[in-house]
Amino acid sequence: MIINLFLSQFRSPGPILLDLGFISLRWYGFLIASAVLIGVFIAQKLGKYRNIDPDLISDLILWIVVGAIPMARIYYVLFEWQNYAQHPQDIIAIWKGGIAIHGAIIGGIIASLIFSKINRQSFWQLADVIAPSLILGQAIGRWGNFFNSEAFGIPTNQPWKLYIPPNNRPLEYINFEYFHPTFLYESLWNLGVFILLIYLFFWSIKNNNKLKDGSIFLSYLITYSLGRVWIEGFRTDSLMFGFLRIAQVVSLSSIVLGIMGLVWLYGVKKSLPDVK
Repeated sequence: MIINLFLSQFRSPGPILLDLGFISLRWYGFLIASAVLIGVFIAQKLGKYRNIDPDLISDLILWIVVGAIPMARIYYVLFEWQNYAQHPQDIIAIWKGGIAIHGAIIGGIIASLIFSKINRQSFWQLADVIAPSLILGQAIGRWGNFFNSEAFGIPTNQPWKLYIPPNNRPLEYINFEYFHPTFLYESLWNLGVFILLIYLFFWSIKNNNKLKDGSIFLSYLITYSLGRVWIEGFRTDSLMFGFLRIAQVVSLSSIVLGIMGLVWLYGVKKSLPDVK
């Protein structure tokens, strides 16, 4: 179906996957659920190489989902409060879109830290196993933006341009029909990061766990954030704090923290602080 859309006109078929009359299944929810299930499968497989119980992984991902999704929504609503203050009934309407991945990451990290402490597990070992699933889930989830005709970029006439319906266009671009498909840019970037993290994981296993605990998660922070910094520059709907694009500020901060962590591991040659 996606190929046909490219060959004719690249545009969303709409947010509804299946309408049964009394209930509708939305692409956004379907993609998130699919990402979680695929993520559990991959993380359990990777966990076996680190001698981590698969049941522990499935429990952890449940914690991450419970922590990530509400925080992703809270994060988004806080920075878009001027809109939700006028329509408070939409605050919980997550099925309409409007979640922030950085909020999800923060919520997921908090949940993972608590989980690791309770279960006396190394946070960094778990984070290394979960990181590939996380970035793959982001790659899948970005397609929810496509079906909702949201999170697109500035107008463009490139061959891969994305048609956006008039009611989804910003007022300043109401007379433009085609925009940069930033969801696609980020989805492809995230897929590349996933391949890199999987390579690093198995390279480390093949070389007697040569990478230190936390290396893969820190690599995730750096590589994902590098892509998000430049892709965010195309966006027309960035969450703002004054004149600053919040996603770029958080991404740059994540790059710095990731580099500092790697320097600590391989330059100072000390382990990262842990909760175990």
